[in-house]
Amino acid sequence: MAETIAIDGPSGAGKSTVAKIIATKLNFKYIDTGAMYRAVTFLALEKDVIMEDNDIIIKIARDISIDFSTPDKDGNVLVFVNSRDLTDEIRSVEVDNNVSKVASIPEVREIMLEKQRELAGNNNVVMDGRDIGTRVLPDADLKIFLTATLEERAKRRYYDLVEREIDIDMAEVEEKIKIRDEKDSNREHSPLKEADDAHKIISDDLTPEEVADRIISLLEGGG
Repeated sequence: MAETIAIDGPSGAGKSTVAKIIATKLNFKYIDTGAMYRAVTFLALEKDVIMEDNDIIIKIARDISIDFSTPDKDGNVLVFVNSRDLTDEIRSVEVDNNVSKVASIPEVREIMLEKQRELAGNNNVVMDGRDIGTRVLPDADLKIFLTATLEERAKRRYYDLVEREIDIDMAEVEEKIKIRDEKDSNREHSPLKEADDAHKIISDDLTPEEVADRIISLLEGGG
């Protein structure tokens, strides 16, 4: 029987990095639900869609095709959007600034919910996002709520942007994450929320490998 791991948490908590390590170690399928909302946002921006035009954004979400490559030996995963490799493009600052708006549209969330469940299918899967354990995979074998302090999450995001040669100030990154947290936690439909039966992991003083190993131990019953 297929095993499922749901990892939820705020922006910059390390969800995707940890999930990819787990997928590589356990040979699980990896699904980054945040990337799916980013993909819809990217296509809307590419088409110069006004972010308040929900009808067009909903149509983009309905028509979009998204798939993920198998993690390579270094844990890298490619994101294919309508057969285009948009792995880097969906991580732009412009997408960062608009994805919460797209993700707050109820119809978009319902469409993505079905696509996420279809991608999971009957596979062994590790899926990360903000409402996986509460909404997408409520019966997951293991639910994790991964978080860290705002300062730590901002630092991680800042260095990620610097590595990609994006010029931005640390204080600006922290403010954007704070705003994103508020939007994600307070939206009406499928807000960021810790599942009642989730294991909470605070990752400030842990490496991604250590977090991944702890989650694998929990899956295997090690506590």
